[in-house]
Amino acid sequence: MTAFLGAMLAAGILLVMSPWVWPPRSRTPPEPLAHSKAGRLLDEAGFAHADRRVLFASTAAAGLLAAAGAWLIVPVPVVSVLAGVVGTLAPTAWLRGRRQKRRRARRGMWPDVCDLLVASVRSGMSLTVAVSSLSLSAPEVLRPAFRSFTADMDASGHFDTSMLRMKATLADPASDRIVETLRMARQVGGIELVPILRALSTSIRADAALRSEIEARQSWTRGAAVLGVVAPWVVLTLLASRPEAASAYSSPEGIMLVVLGAVASVIAFQLMLRIGQLPDERRWLA
Repeated sequence: MTAFLGAMLAAGILLVMSPWVWPPRSRTPPEPLAHSKAGRLLDEAGFAHADRRVLFASTAAAGLLAAAGAWLIVPVPVVSVLAGVVGTLAPTAWLRGRRQKRRRARRGMWPDVCDLLVASVRSGMSLTVAVSSLSLSAPEVLRPAFRSFTADMDASGHFDTSMLRMKATLADPASDRIVETLRMARQVGGIELVPILRALSTSIRADAALRSEIEARQSWTRGAAVLGVVAPWVVLTLLASRPEAASAYSSPEGIMLVVLGAVASVIAFQLMLRIGQLPDERRWLA
């Protein structure tokens, strides 16, 4: 008790003296939520208008539910802690998977958008009308973004701002290039707009075909990685369901074994994914 009171007194004195011992430093302003990593992930996963705090709340809730469920199945503290960590990472992993699916689904649509823009511009339409016409002629998945652009133009009449909002809604590397090309053509003139859009369409189409072929050939690597990681933990769950095994895994040696197994599983899974994963398309113009 004396040691505890002494520690509390020392902590209080340290907190009182902290403004003089560690004076405040000049800090760079925090990154806006709209451009933070969490905000960009939500935008690219299709939740551009979602509150960023929902992601943090769902992360905490998923971790607690995973830990509680693991404790009900396997009453081993270290397993519950690891399940809570995995549950905490689950919402972010789901958003990343959704982002990849959206990009993969839209990858073959952007060349068609470029071709439609070329046809509209060659027919004599202005850029505003050409982009607004995509709300009727573009692929069905992309039409809501172009409808929002039309509504923004009707409300504000400002082409550049409306295009930036549409770029944030689409949140795709290919759409970023198309939007920036149209913005530049609007600002400096569009004499070379049609050849640029044709070259962009050819480049996006070739990149999409190459990525689809490589991903199809290397899809087995991801399946093998998932199977190799999940199988040992299924065996651990079956073993820990027995009281004597649960008590063994609750001992210091059992805790060390489970922790080392978790570390090995994470490292092996990341290595397998690195082997069979293409570099992600980065949004250089975001």
